[in-house]
Amino acid sequence: MDSNAESMHSRCLEIAMEAHKVVPPPHRSTMEKLKTRLKETFFPDDPLRQFKGQPMKKKLILAAQYVFPVLQWGPNYSFKLFKSDVVAGLTIASLAIPQGISYAKLANLPPIVGLYSSFVPPLVYAVLGSSRDLAVGPVSIASLVLGSMLMQEVSPNKDPVLFLQLAFTSTFFAGLFQASLGFLRLGFIIDFLSKATLIGFMAGAAIIVSLQQLKGLLGITHFTKQMGIVPVLSSVFHTTKEWSWQTILMGFCFLVVLLLARHVSTKKPNLFWVSAGAPLASVILSTLLVFAAKADHHGISVIGKLQEGLNPPSWNMLHFHGTHLGLVIKTGLVTGILSLTEGIAVGRTFAALKDYQVDGNKEMIAIGLMNMVGSSTSCYVTTGAFSRSAVNHNAGAKTAASNVVMSVTVMVTLLFLMPLFQYTPNVVLGAIIVTAVVGLIDIPSAYHIWKIDKFDFVVTLCAFFGVIFISVQQGLAIAVGLSIFKILLQITRPKTVMLGKIPGTDMYRNLHQYEEASSVPGFLILSIESPINFANITYLNERILRWIEEYEAEEDMKKQSCLQFLILEMSAVSAVDTSGVSLFKVLRKAMEKKGVELILVNPLSEVMEKLLKADEALDFMRPDNIFMSVGEAVASLSSRTKGQSSTTYHEGT
Repeated sequence: MDSNAESMHSRCLEIAMEAHKVVPPPHRSTMEKLKTRLKETFFPDDPLRQFKGQPMKKKLILAAQYVFPVLQWGPNYSFKLFKSDVVAGLTIASLAIPQGISYAKLANLPPIVGLYSSFVPPLVYAVLGSSRDLAVGPVSIASLVLGSMLMQEVSPNKDPVLFLQLAFTSTFFAGLFQASLGFLRLGFIIDFLSKATLIGFMAGAAIIVSLQQLKGLLGITHFTKQMGIVPVLSSVFHTTKEWSWQTILMGFCFLVVLLLARHVSTKKPNLFWVSAGAPLASVILSTLLVFAAKADHHGISVIGKLQEGLNPPSWNMLHFHGTHLGLVIKTGLVTGILSLTEGIAVGRTFAALKDYQVDGNKEMIAIGLMNMVGSSTSCYVTTGAFSRSAVNHNAGAKTAASNVVMSVTVMVTLLFLMPLFQYTPNVVLGAIIVTAVVGLIDIPSAYHIWKIDKFDFVVTLCAFFGVIFISVQQGLAIAVGLSIFKILLQITRPKTVMLGKIPGTDMYRNLHQYEEASSVPGFLILSIESPINFANITYLNERILRWIEEYEAEEDMKKQSCLQFLILEMSAVSAVDTSGVSLFKVLRKAMEKKGVELILVNPLSEVMEKLLKADEALDFMRPDNIFMSVGEAVASLSSRTKGQSSTTYHEGT
């Protein structure tokens, strides 16, 4: 076909399509298409829209506010807001101090590191973070994963300095990974941690964390370092001689008190301060009891002397070489994803309650830079904790300044109050951890998943049992793998449904969903509900041919007219690649052998454009092959068939 003929063919096709209301997409250059695709992939929120049409001075101000959200709310900060933030900050500090000490022990780090991690990171987040409610600090899941992964190669007891160095280095890589996701606009990667995966993972991790606290709650000295439920329970029952009744009694009493406080605050949210202040009250009371009764000489282990002073620098402890480099990168990657997922989920949850927006990519950058700075100031992985953020929200926090108040309170504690924690019993810290992680076991959500999607429930169970029976990271990997497998199944095995006409209307719907719908003699109408690409063309071809065989067999049994038209309803086909285009060529040849005409209905812009470009090879993009709706196609083709039958009759006569 020469250029003139090709031009005439295209023009005729366009005119005919306009008659059918099927308009070809306007011409766009390759660069325009690439720009649109990149924008939709990496900038769906269009962060530059606020800069359009603004003078240069205003653009500079907006850019500074975008990078440092504190410049947005800082100029309008008032004494009224400050009073609310002070109350919220002091409230979360009462929770952050005991939790910081407890979670550091959970990560097999010195307790003081937990307080260090509640001082510097909140200050960084207050400047860079976009959430008003997020309360920053160590969290149980990241602490557990960090400690368990590093313990695979290094013992925190035999080589505590190296273990601490690896923890700080892992924190640096976690922050680097998190910030990179934000800068490169790759936040969609964390979406692979589905809700089903996280519910199962958190429940399993909560049980493992709770079982690990049996060492402190029972007063056991020699306890397994493994994380699985079997070795933990085996260690518990093989060390019954080490059990201390004094420790058990104290642990049971404080555990009951903490759980009751949690229950009260759950039932009556206005009493949030009960569960928020219970951990610190328990620490103070237990410390006084141990000191007064000299219980540390009667089998109750205590924290011991803690170092006073603010965070010492730790950039000289970061190791970017040696045999453990792979371990710290892997640990940073896993803990970074987990902490990032929790932080963003928590931030968005409370933002929805107060009707404001949290920028996911900015949060990634803020949390990442927070951890990178923290790794150089003796901090380990931190993020926005749900329990602390819930207390912060309920306490009436108005801005991120509540994190600053909490940080200042922790600073005062580090400078002047550290000797008071010398006699704090480890059993109370264990009780605090158990109380905190109990909330991670979300049975109603698991039941909800079971009712909606059985495959997702299988993913939840795999994450749960993988964590408690194998290991924390492998359980998570199994669940993520199953979730990705589900996505691949949906891509490679897309749905195709047979449509029928609703009586008295011009609508065509799924025959298996609408009982009143009926097929049209001589027409097989299929709806393809997926993009068409190299991964599914073989399946689609086989499935469509099987639809035809089933239709013809049914028509033969009913002794009705034979199949004349195969109509593909394509409004759900959002994209097609080169291999997908070839599917239509294969189908057309197969239909020609059967004497069936292939008809397309409502192909979308991108699909239409590629089919038009491949028209010379396909040779079926004619105006009488493409329609706007199924009803229009059936009506037009039926009238055409009747006209042809009438013409044939008169010619024969």
